[in-house]
Amino acid sequence: MKKIGVVLTNLGTPDAPTKEALKVYLEEFLKDPRVIEEPKWKWYPILYGIILNTRPAKSAEKYQIVWDNGSPLLNITETQAVKLRQLLPENYEVTIAMRYGNPSMEKAVNELIEKKVDEIVVFPLYPQYSAATTASVMDDVGDVLKNLRYFPALRVLGAYYQNPLYIDACIEEIRNNTQGKMIDKYVFSYHGMPKQSYLEGDPYYDQCLATTKLISERMGEPLDRFETVFQSRFGKAEWLQPYAAEFFETAPSKGIKNIAVFCPGFSADCLETLEEMAMENHDIFMEAGGDSYTFVPCINSNDLHIEMMKDEILN
Repeated sequence: MKKIGVVLTNLGTPDAPTKEALKVYLEEFLKDPRVIEEPKWKWYPILYGIILNTRPAKSAEKYQIVWDNGSPLLNITETQAVKLRQLLPENYEVTIAMRYGNPSMEKAVNELIEKKVDEIVVFPLYPQYSAATTASVMDDVGDVLKNLRYFPALRVLGAYYQNPLYIDACIEEIRNNTQGKMIDKYVFSYHGMPKQSYLEGDPYYDQCLATTKLISERMGEPLDRFETVFQSRFGKAEWLQPYAAEFFETAPSKGIKNIAVFCPGFSADCLETLEEMAMENHDIFMEAGGDSYTFVPCINSNDLHIEMMKDEILN
C-alpha cells in the first residue's frame, strides 16, 4: 500500500501580532510577483520606502484584536489537519504549510519525505483559483523541489468551489447563523483582485460569481437575494467590483437594512474576515443606517468541509 502525504496549505500568518513580525511577513508576501504584478524597479521603492515603514504597525494593531491564543488562521488550519487525519485511511500522513510565514512549505515537504511517503498531495485551501493564490503555491512548491536531490510523486489539487460538500458546508454555516432572523440580503464577500488580472485571463472572478449562484440554487433562494462584493482592496489600481466597503456604506439608503455577511472564498477565518468583515464593515453598515448585520463565520472545521477535503484527496 502506497504511503501518501498530504499538505494542507493556506495563505499565511505572521509569527506574532507585533510590528517586527508583521514586517517580516509583509515583506515575504508583498515581494511575491504573483501578488504584486509590477516590475521590481517600480514596486520595490514603494515597498521598502513606504509600505514596510508604515503598514506593519497598523497591521499589528489589527492582529492584536483577533489574536486569541495564537493566529486564528494557523489554529484553524491545524484543527482541520487533525480532523482530516482522522477521516483518511491509515496510509495517509497529513501536515500543514503556509505560503508566507510559518510553517513553511519546505518544512512540510521535508517532513513527509522523512516519513518516506510515496506521493505528496498539495491541497491549496482556496475554493476558487487565482494566480495570486493557487499558482503562487505551485511556485513555492517548485522552489522547494528544485533544491532537492530526490522527491516523491507530486499531485496538486485545484479549485473546489463546485464540490457539493463545499456548497453544503457553506449553506450549513449560513443557516446555523441566520435561523429565525430577518435577512434582506445575503452578502457574499470575496477577497479582491486587480481588474487587470481578470482581463489577462485569471478565472477567479467568474468562479466567485459561480460560487454565489451555486449556493443560492442549493438554498432554494433567488439569485437577487444575494450580493457578491469584493474586499481588501490594496493600492490605487481598479480592482474587482463592487467594492465591499462601498456596498455597506450605501445599502441602508437603498432599503437593505438587515444583512447576513459570509466569505465563501476563505476556507478559514483570518484577519480579513474577523477584523475587516466582522468588525470594520459592521460599523460602516450600522453607522450608515443598517438595522442588523449578521456575520457568518467561515466553514473552518465544519464536518462537511473536512469531508470535502477527504473527497478531493481520494478522488
